[in-house]
Amino acid sequence: MPGTVLLLAASPLGRGRLVDAASVLPVLAAVPPAVLSGAETANVVELADPLEPQAVLTRLRAAAAAPGPLTVYVTGQLQLDRRQRLPHLALARTTAPTVRYTGLPWHWFREELRLRPAGATTLFLDLHADPETWRALSASRPPGPSPLDCGPANAVYGRVAPPPPSRRGVAAPAYMKAVATILRSGWRPPDEELHQQALTRIAPESEGTELLLARPGPVPGDPHAAVTAAVRSGRHADADALAARLEQAAGLAHGPASEEALHWTEVRADLAMLAGDAARSCRTWLTVASARLTAGQPADAPAVETAVDRAHHQWGRIGDPARARELGPVLAELRGRVPGRREGALDHVRRQLRQLQTQS
Repeated sequence: MPGTVLLLAASPLGRGRLVDAASVLPVLAAVPPAVLSGAETANVVELADPLEPQAVLTRLRAAAAAPGPLTVYVTGQLQLDRRQRLPHLALARTTAPTVRYTGLPWHWFREELRLRPAGATTLFLDLHADPETWRALSASRPPGPSPLDCGPANAVYGRVAPPPPSRRGVAAPAYMKAVATILRSGWRPPDEELHQQALTRIAPESEGTELLLARPGPVPGDPHAAVTAAVRSGRHADADALAARLEQAAGLAHGPASEEALHWTEVRADLAMLAGDAARSCRTWLTVASARLTAGQPADAPAVETAVDRAHHQWGRIGDPARARELGPVLAELRGRVPGRREGALDHVRRQLRQLQTQS
C-alpha cells in the first residue's frame, strides 16, 4: 500500500520571520518519496509558505484520510494567539496581532490525525518559537500535558528551538536539513535512530538549548486501531458499536461529561461522517458542543469551536431537507454562542435555514 508524505514549511514574510523554513524543501524534495515515507511507494504533497490556514487544513485532512502510512515533515515557527494563549504555526501572512486568524492552530494536527490507525503516522518537527511562546513551552515540560500534542496514536520526533539571539538574524532549519541529508543516502534508518542521528549532526551548538520532541508510537491493543480497522474494511456499524461501548465505559468510569467520554462521542461523530450519515454526525457534534458548554468550557475553547465547526460542516452536507430543518435551529443557537474563526458563520446558517423553510 502506498504511503503519503506531507511536507509543510511555513514562516511569516517580513520582519516577523524567525526561520527560513522553506529553505529545507529543496533538500527534502531531493529524497526519493519511498525513503521519505518508509513505504515502497509514496505520494508527496508539498506546501511552501502557505497563506491561508484553511488551505493547509484541507491538505492535512486529505493526507489524514489516505490509507497507508503517513509521514508529516513540519518546519516553521510557533506563536501564541493573544486571546487563548494557544500555539499556532505561523503562516506567510501571520503577524503578532493576527495569529488567531492567520496562523494554523496546532491542535488542528491532533484533531485531524486522531482517527489514524495506531502506529501509522509519524511526524518530524523542526520548530522555532518566538520569546513569548518559548517561555510558555518551557513552562509546560513534562509531567504536564504538551501543548504540541499530536494525538496518542502518532509518533513525534524533532525539536523546538528558542528565538535567534539577534533580532536581525533568521535561523536555519538545521534539524530538518540534517534529517533530509541523512535520508538522501537512500536508506531510512528507524525513526528513533533517524532522530538521534539528526540531533548528533546539529550538536554541540544546539545542545541544552532546545526542547527535544521524541515520543514513539503506541503499544499494540490500542482501541483506536480496532475502530479504524473496522472502518477501513467497511464495517461502519461494527466501528460505531465498539466506539459506543468505549464511550459508555468511559462515562461510567469518569462521568458522561468527562474528556474520556467526550473523546469517544467525538469519535462516533467522525464515524458517522465516514459512514456518509451527515445528519447523525451533525447531531453528535451538536451534542458534544452543548456538553462542553454546559460543563463550563468557554465558547472560544478549541474543543468547543471544533465541535460547532464540524456540526456546521456536516449540516451543510445533509441531503434530506426535513432533517436539515430539524437541526438548523439548534446549530443557529450554538453558532450565536460560538461564532468561531470564520466571519459570517452565523449569517450563513440563518440564510440556509430560511431557504430550507421556504422549500417546506
